Amino acid sequence: MLSEEIEVRTGNSPVVHDLTRQAESFLAGAGAEDGLLHVWVPHATAGLAVLETGAGSDDDLLAAIDELLPRDDRWRHRHGSGGHGRDHVLPAFLPPYASVPVLGGVLALGTWQSICLVDTNVDNPVRKVRFSFLAGEAP
Repeated sequence: MLSEEIEVRTGNSPVVHDLTRQAESFLAGAGAEDGLLHVWVPHATAGLAVLETGAGSDDDLLAAIDELLPRDDRWRHRHGSGGHGRDHVLPAFLPPYASVPVLGGVLALGTWQSICLVDTNVDNPVRKVRFSFLAGEAP
């Protein structure tokens, strides 16, 4: 298995950050053919999603998270900025992992799909993301 960790600057506001190009770059550098790309976020307050970006879906996702998990004082987990407890619940809805088939060295994503880091934790502006490629066996 080939694996690489990158840093992503997410800033100090909730963000949906497209990782697709970075994943493609990792696969190219790994000489990947057929196999599986696993993406892992080693953080308790961030998750991954596969969705369309740039057409409003990323903003819609952040709005939905705000509705489902409001940033207020209802949370028992209370360190950090106000409402930070909701950031610790986020990975139960958007897991910190995603796996995507790789065929002929290319991610087998749908036309409008992107692999995205979702980070609502305004207290942590830098995230780590690990790409791991598991090569398929020859038939």
